[in-house]
Amino acid sequence: MDQQCEWRPIWRGAWVAGLIAVTLACPSKQATALGTALSRGRFEMNCPDATGEVLSSEVVQPALQGPYVAGIQRGEFTIGVAGCGQRNTYVVVCPEGGEGCFALDSGGLRQ
Repeated sequence: MDQQCEWRPIWRGAWVAGLIAVTLACPSKQATALGTALSRGRFEMNCPDATGEVLSSEVVQPALQGPYVAGIQRGEFTIGVAGCGQRNTYVVVCPEGGEGCFALDSGGLRQ
């Protein structure tokens, strides 16, 4: 069973679009996110020896919140995967209360 995550608000100078950035302190989600990025990176780079590193993490508030509509908070991790002379960066999203995560391609961040 997934252990409870601790959501800590962090003020980043100003409100942006009415949202506050929040850091995620949840080791089990971080491990799942890292594993998700590694699986995708190893497949895409055809490199079973690739390694990963969490570059940043935060909690993203739902875009829609109101009396009749509520979104889901989600942890977003930026993870770098390197191996076999290649590097890729993935954004991995882990919905709060979910069992897993999914890796998004960072698009223009490839090197």
